Amino acid sequence: VQLQASGGGSVQAGETLRLSCVASGRMFSSYSMGWFRQAPGKEREFVAAISRTGGATNYADSMKGRFTISRDNAKNTVYLQMNSLKPEDTAVYYCAACTIFNRGPTGRKEEYDYWGQGTQVTVSS
Repeated sequence: VQLQASGGGSVQAGETLRLSCVASGRMFSSYSMGWFRQAPGKEREFVAAISRTGGATNYADSMKGRFTISRDNAKNTVYLQMNSLKPEDTAVYYCAACTIFNRGPTGRKEEYDYWGQGTQVTVSS
């Protein structure tokens, strides 16, 4: 599985961005998908995840109400809509695929097998 993330950029606080991640292959609809982020000098942290059908989602507490994860299985794509961005949201954002059978939208990065290359999000005050 190859994952290609895009949509990052530089914005002002309060603005929005929508990240996309396109997956290769025919098994995309079998995978739970997640978004993680990593700021300089910090560990990679969980942002949001979505089940293979899109029927269940999971968010880190600090993202609830501001970020929305969604997916389009027909397009092999997962999205992250980010609203009301804050300077502390500045990080490289990674999409990831969890291939564990029937695993829901997990927030545990060790359960993700495939990772995209990351897309930079910079939020200035």
